[in-house]
Amino acid sequence: MRAIDVRDLLERPGSSRTVRLDEAVEGLRTELAEVPEDRHVEGDLLLESVVEGIHVSGEVSATLALRCARCLREFDRPLGVHVSELVLREAGPEDDYALTPDLTLDPEPMVRDAVVLSMPFSPLCRPDCLGLCERCGGDRNLGECTCAEPPSDPRWAGLGGLTFDR
Repeated sequence: MRAIDVRDLLERPGSSRTVRLDEAVEGLRTELAEVPEDRHVEGDLLLESVVEGIHVSGEVSATLALRCARCLREFDRPLGVHVSELVLREAGPEDDYALTPDLTLDPEPMVRDAVVLSMPFSPLCRPDCLGLCERCGGDRNLGECTCAEPPSDPRWAGLGGLTFDR
């Protein structure tokens, strides 16, 4: 993402402006979810000058490419997330975001954090997804599995005649 020059805002505390984002962001991915690099993250961010630096807030959105955690089918789903972060003039060792020495603001780290933290950990293609057969790997959403029941383990045969008194 391109850096945003905020010198004019820093010179006038209390001033603000809106910046439009419509760019690709690399590395927005987890194991089962991602924003592919050919898709853009879009949104309007409000930059407000405060004593400590610049407060950035707004909504960003993207279309996620997901893989179902049960059946591994690929599908897309929109994602919208609210960003609200303080970008400090000078960051200390425990601060997350700071302006660059030339007084520009790079929105990419905060957008990346907000989007990745909002990605589903275990996405499902539908709530009642049946997943894959544990024996043959067939998609159980497409019909009943026809693979044979595995043979029983002969080591457990001695327990077959066991009865319990109640």
